[in-house]
Amino acid sequence: MRRIALFLPNWIGDVVMATPAVRAVRTAFPDAELVAVCKPYVADVLAGSPWFADVILSDKRGPRTQRLFAVGTKLRANRPDAAVLFSNSFRTAALASLGGCRRVVGFARYGRSFLLSDRLHYATDERGKFVPTPMIDDYNRLAVALGTGDPGNKMELFTTPKDEAAATAVWERFDLKRYPRVVALNPGAAFGAAKHWPTTHFAQLARMLTARLGCGVVVLCGPSERALAQRIADESRTPHAYSLSDTALSLGLTKALVKRANLLVTTDSGPRHFAAAFNRPVVTLFGPTHIEWTETYFEKAVHLQKKLPCGPCQQRVCPIDHHRCMRELMPTDVFTTAERLLTRFPLLTESEVIRAA
Repeated sequence: MRRIALFLPNWIGDVVMATPAVRAVRTAFPDAELVAVCKPYVADVLAGSPWFADVILSDKRGPRTQRLFAVGTKLRANRPDAAVLFSNSFRTAALASLGGCRRVVGFARYGRSFLLSDRLHYATDERGKFVPTPMIDDYNRLAVALGTGDPGNKMELFTTPKDEAAATAVWERFDLKRYPRVVALNPGAAFGAAKHWPTTHFAQLARMLTARLGCGVVVLCGPSERALAQRIADESRTPHAYSLSDTALSLGLTKALVKRANLLVTTDSGPRHFAAAFNRPVVTLFGPTHIEWTETYFEKAVHLQKKLPCGPCQQRVCPIDHHRCMRELMPTDVFTTAERLLTRFPLLTESEVIRAA
C-alpha cells in the first residue's frame, strides 16, 4: 500500500492507547505514507513521532478548512489505499468515503456498516449489551484486520525539543533537582465532575508526599484547571508543592513533565496514559468509570477504586449527588500505594543509566 489514512480517536488518552496499533501499521507497511486525521486538540499527543508523513486536522466545529468536505477534498487529492477508523463516529466513515479511501477498516456502529469494507464487531453479552473490554485490544484488532502482526500493548509517545525546553524551565523555576523524587499530580478530568477526586484529598496527599518522603510535588493542569491546581498547592500547606497555574501550558509540556517525574497520581483522564507511554509508575483514581475499558496491562500501574452498589455508573455527574466513589477513596490509601510504587520502581539517574548500559 502506498498511502494509509489513520483516523485517530477523539480523546487524548484514547490516542495514546492507539499507539501500539499505529506503530504496528508503520512496521507492517514500511514504504507506505501514513496520514493522521484527527481533532486539533489531540494532534500534539503524537507530536515528535516518526510515524506520520502528514497530519490533517478535522473538526466539524472548526474553520472551513477542517470541515467535512474540505477534509474529504484533502484526502482525495492523494487518495489513500486504505483507512483505519479508530473513531466510531459515522462522520469518520463518511470522511473516508469522501476521501476516496479504497479500503476502510472499522467497527460496525452508528449505521455506518455500508461505508466499511472490513467490518469488526465489539463483544456483547447474550442480551446484545456491550461488554466492557480494553480499548487497546480493540484498536489492535483494527490494525490486525488491516494486515499487521500482533501490535502488543506497549504504548509509546515522544517529546519535541520545544517540549523538553519548556519542562527544563519548569524544573529550574521550582528547583526540582534538589528533591530525591518528584511526584506529578493530575487532578483534571474532561469527562465530567464525577471523575474528580476532592481538592482537599489531593492537597493532603501532596502534604504527605513532601513531609514523609521528601518529595517535590508538581500539580499539572489544563487551561481550564489553573485555579484547581493552585488551590491544591495552596491547601497542601507545604512549600514543596508547586502548581503550573501561571505557566504557559501545552500537551507537550505535560508529556515532558510526566516523562521526568518519578510517579504520576491521576484521575481517570487522558494524561494518565502518558505515564505508561514513558514507562513511569502511575496511580489512577477511578470513580464512576469501568476500569476494564481503559486497562492497558502496564505493570507499573495501580488502579484504585471504591466499590459501591451504585457504580461504576459511567455518568459525568453523580446522579445521586453523594459522589462517594471518589470522596471515600482516602489520601492515606493513595499515599501507601504511591510509596510502594516509588520504592519498587525508582527512577534511575543519568549516571546510573549510563552504568547500566
